[in-house]
Amino acid sequence: MFELIATVATALSMDIDITPNDSGLPGIAQLRMIVGAVMTVGLVLSVLALIVAAIVWGFGSNSSNPHLTSRGKAGVLISCGAAVICGASVTLINFFWNVGQQV
Repeated sequence: MFELIATVATALSMDIDITPNDSGLPGIAQLRMIVGAVMTVGLVLSVLALIVAAIVWGFGSNSSNPHLTSRGKAGVLISCGAAVICGASVTLINFFWNVGQQV
């Protein structure tokens, strides 16, 4: 019984070191290109949403329509937030990957 416990304790104390392998699967380079293209599309759509939301905000302000004005303001904030998330996505993932490695 004690031998089994000692064997399990020895097996649990071994360090396992696994790192990402960017050559383990075929198509990783193409996948990176696709993700980069999706990030570009996200940023372009964020700019478009910002322009449309600013126009809605302006129309709402000039027509004294508080509902339209508040929708335009929310659209501006949301589109800016989307651009921040698209731009910082790689940095955020790397940050949390590094935090996870230290746990």
